[in-house]
Amino acid sequence: MRNKYTTLWIWLFLCPLALDYKSAEASSGHAAQFLLAALAIGSGLILVLIAPRFGRPSALRAIVTAALLLTVLGSFFTQLLQGNDFGNYLRVLLPFVLFLLGYLVACHPWRKERLKHFEKAMFWAMVMSLIFSFVYGMAISTDLDTVRFRIVSVTLLGLQGVLLHEMVVARRVTKFTMLLFLCTVVIELLSVTRSLIVGTLLLFVLAVWMSGYSARHLLRAVVRSVVLVALLGGVAVSAAAIFPEVAEHWTQRVFASKETTSGRDPTTITRLAEMKDQYDQVVSSPTSLLAGKGFGHFYHYSPDYLPYLAGQISRKDFFAIKEWAAGHNFWVYQLFAGGLIFGIGLPVAVLYALYCGVAAFRSWRRIRPDAPYLPIMGRAILLLAALLATSIGGNPLGPRFSGLVFGVALGLLVSMYSRLSLSIKRQPVKRSRRRTAGVVPSLTPTPVLGPPRPAPRLVGHVTHSAEGDDHMLPSA
Repeated sequence: MRNKYTTLWIWLFLCPLALDYKSAEASSGHAAQFLLAALAIGSGLILVLIAPRFGRPSALRAIVTAALLLTVLGSFFTQLLQGNDFGNYLRVLLPFVLFLLGYLVACHPWRKERLKHFEKAMFWAMVMSLIFSFVYGMAISTDLDTVRFRIVSVTLLGLQGVLLHEMVVARRVTKFTMLLFLCTVVIELLSVTRSLIVGTLLLFVLAVWMSGYSARHLLRAVVRSVVLVALLGGVAVSAAAIFPEVAEHWTQRVFASKETTSGRDPTTITRLAEMKDQYDQVVSSPTSLLAGKGFGHFYHYSPDYLPYLAGQISRKDFFAIKEWAAGHNFWVYQLFAGGLIFGIGLPVAVLYALYCGVAAFRSWRRIRPDAPYLPIMGRAILLLAALLATSIGGNPLGPRFSGLVFGVALGLLVSMYSRLSLSIKRQPVKRSRRRTAGVVPSLTPTPVLGPPRPAPRLVGHVTHSAEGDDHMLPSA
């Protein structure tokens, strides 16, 4: 189905929620937030209706789609069973609905021009979110203790994943990508969040592994990464010298356990106390273990961890904690909300898709480095891997914008995997160490519907990089 406004729908689908925010008061900002969500959902539904369709089944696509539908649709059954507050249920469910919608929009055989619009819109939306979160957080906060919780974009690690693909995997290091990546690192340092630093390092390791499909390429990727890490270390040292208050907060965070009575890190203890209570609730009965407690169900801190917080929080405040939002741990909260039937399917599907994608990317990059859509698949892998990296310190499907972006990343990964697996099976190409002058590798995508088209005849000597001409980020 053709639609001349498809590009407009793509930008309206991905960009509005980049300006999403957490209001200082619970009663403010509802109209603006409702409008942002309505624009994204309305545009997404239009894109689902006009999207092209696959003509052949795919096992990976079927597994992931079934898991997402089971998670979202199964939540209605759990809600009827548990009778949670309906408003809280809808608020917690919305990011999962956006995750499903993003997947359904992206998991289609879009033409290459449309895919470029998707990637550009998603990239600039993440940049907008980075800038908006930082400016908004600085505007409403007065000191570092409060500002550090508000200046971090919910897709900061996702943006870093895309940039790492360009710098490490595709070896396209420009002034723009380097400057933008350094800005994300500076925001990480200002936020004094240890889990973000760990997530960045894990994305680095994955990017190196994806680019090193042989021992020689792996060694080169490690050398490039060491140089980049050394540069980032210099930025960290400079930031510590310029902002001594930030360095002091980092020292307190790293050695927080030594300053407590129990000798335990208070942040880690509160996360464990939250997970323990969720686990105890979900295993309290066979029904809750199978179907879960539902999205928006209340949870507390487990009293088992109260002694470890001596001097940090009073007994009265400890037992007064009552939360209903998506928990800080993505994995335990999925079990808590959906149980064994409706909860664990989504995490397993994400892990399985990421495993299949990384394994296939390394293999195909070795035998078909000129395969169409391969760079798109690589960026989608690192963007989806940011979901796992974000889950170290929080729930990536708690905020609405991150749910939408990670859903699109999963959809692009599954779609590119389905198209490339069919294309490479049809046209096996052995990689040659020599390139004959005047011979151009075929870059024409294999049609999803119908037989493959022959590549166009080109005359003259043309050079071509292993990553193709699929550039997404602007040059400096």
